[in-house]
Amino acid sequence: MAGQVDISKIRNIGIMAHIDAGKTTVTERMLFFTGKSHRIGEVDDGEATMDWMVQEKERGITITAAATTTYWKDHRINIIDTPGHVDFTAEVERSLRVLDGTVALFCAVGGVQPQSETVWRQAEKYQVPRLAFINKMDRTGADFEGVVAEIKEELGANAVPIVIPVGAGDTFKGIIDLVDMKAIYFDETADGVTLRKEPISKEHLDRAREAQAVMIERISEQDDRLMDKFIKGEPPGSDEIMRAMRKATIEGRIIPVLCGAAFKNKGVRRLLDAVVDYMPSPVDLPPVIGTHTETEKELVRHPREDAPLAALAFKIQTDKHMGKLTYVRVYSGMLKSGEFVFNSTRDKRQRVGRLFEMHANKQQIIEALGPGNVGAVVGLADTHTGDTICEEKHPILLMSIEFPVPVMSVSVKPESRVESDRLDKALAKLAEEDPTFMVRSNAETSEVVISGMGELHIEIITDRLRREFNVGVAVGKPQVAYRETIIGTVEYDHKHVKQTGGHGQYAHIKFRIEPAEAGSGFHFVNEIREGRIPNNYIPAIERGMIDAMSEGAYAGFPMVDVRVVVLDGSFHEVDSSDQAFRTCASTGFREACGRAGLELLEPVMSVEVTGPDEHIGGMTGSLCSKRGKITNLETKGKTSILQARVPLAEMFGYATEIRSITSGRGEFTMHFENYEAVPFALAEEIKEKRDFRGRST
Repeated sequence: MAGQVDISKIRNIGIMAHIDAGKTTVTERMLFFTGKSHRIGEVDDGEATMDWMVQEKERGITITAAATTTYWKDHRINIIDTPGHVDFTAEVERSLRVLDGTVALFCAVGGVQPQSETVWRQAEKYQVPRLAFINKMDRTGADFEGVVAEIKEELGANAVPIVIPVGAGDTFKGIIDLVDMKAIYFDETADGVTLRKEPISKEHLDRAREAQAVMIERISEQDDRLMDKFIKGEPPGSDEIMRAMRKATIEGRIIPVLCGAAFKNKGVRRLLDAVVDYMPSPVDLPPVIGTHTETEKELVRHPREDAPLAALAFKIQTDKHMGKLTYVRVYSGMLKSGEFVFNSTRDKRQRVGRLFEMHANKQQIIEALGPGNVGAVVGLADTHTGDTICEEKHPILLMSIEFPVPVMSVSVKPESRVESDRLDKALAKLAEEDPTFMVRSNAETSEVVISGMGELHIEIITDRLRREFNVGVAVGKPQVAYRETIIGTVEYDHKHVKQTGGHGQYAHIKFRIEPAEAGSGFHFVNEIREGRIPNNYIPAIERGMIDAMSEGAYAGFPMVDVRVVVLDGSFHEVDSSDQAFRTCASTGFREACGRAGLELLEPVMSVEVTGPDEHIGGMTGSLCSKRGKITNLETKGKTSILQARVPLAEMFGYATEIRSITSGRGEFTMHFENYEAVPFALAEEIKEKRDFRGRST
């Protein structure tokens, strides 16, 4: 039960990596060695505890972040296993927002891969301390030193090995712990793997001493006391090394590096020790900072049970037996079953039903959840991802979670009319669970358009509709989430005058529109002086322009990256109103955009293609034919790795194409990079098709 474990002995960690680096396998071994599970679930057999969804079991991938709690050496470890596939990056984003530390996994053969970089940057954004674990040391081509070098060079990390491997590939048989200078051998037996700890053999002693000297030198650079000893030539004790390493890791100045082969149960227990030794507890980190809901004054919440409640809802999950489960991280105070809490994000009072400690999709009822802990709540019907839960007497608003915008859409229709209501309810539940999944209706065509992060994301959503919610759906062709923006600066003067008997409508605005920085969205600046337009009409002007941006004047796609400066205008004492100014702003904005010039933008993806050397010509030609720009080409052994930037519109069905080009031996990954202008001729073609089908489709 919450409250029984000393908060300094709590570790909230995530497991993050590129797809297929072994995240779920590592988590399964952690659960086995800590006694949380009595048998090891294998991803390849569809038996992994943490991959509990049907789609996860079938595909052997993690789709949703799963939480569990286990114990190791009197420490409570809350673990979140996150997806590696870029289509489910929201799961990583929301997990990192509430974690105190994370284990970054790297394949000993693949090294730093595209999604490795993405999740690393996400962790940096939230300033989450990291350990690195180089997995799959038993695979042919495993290169520990090479991967450490990649972590330093490509991620800019101060990676410091605290163990080194004994052997690699088929000869990988153990590790040398550089902290206490002992060799740990993994003996494979009929019952699994047993550990054998012994002095380092003469064969490996020189290499171990050299590696330890480098480790001590790197740690000494971060610790004055160790530096004094280092200069004097005095060897530090293992306790001193661990203390300095822990401090530097928590402050993000060092990344301790370990290694192993999780599938063969090798190195995982040493990793658990490192989590306890080097990852922060909630009290090791700065207290959480929020703002007062009314005064916007900065508030600080320390991780204490007697402090006012402050918790963040970071995930919503629909459970067919429990209903709506809200995952929360408690930062301060106590969240108790049966008590009323305040959702400061939505200004709503809600009652906590039941509280659970989670183990993937299984729950254990608890009475209270204390500071530093992660759990799930039933009863918070009006709470959404990113909402703050607190006490009504002590309102606070914590920083929410930012999510990427969907880049791909498809239309869906129920296969029969009777399923229409069920489809609407199912889509609403899925959209509540997943902030990167969006739903909109088209009244003209009676279609429902769903948007997501990629083909796999949409495929999983439609599969869940059929199997989880029993709704038959017909799915249309993929559509790219195009955007529009302006290319010039224009000053525009617009009047809206309408006389309909009685009160008329009058609004007059003079404004300037100009391109804003890419990715910045919409900026609205009010420079009206001397009350030319009363302040109470300014919000209506802003809303009118936002209305117009929802359907651009070029091809009807949403507009982005526009700066509007309202310069002047006039009003009528009787005929002016919020609605008149809103209409005036919307119409004037659209006309001004036409004069400024418009261009169509498309999502461009960062693509990495891996395949045999002999197929490099076909791989390169394929990407170039898709308007792709090759940014890098490297070779590892007999494998070629191509990196390119390719428009998303050209990448549909590429999985089949790359298999055909490489005789089934090639694979690729991609993630959203940015929006770029569509070539004019192609933009006109897209516009014509859009006009032919009807702007709102």
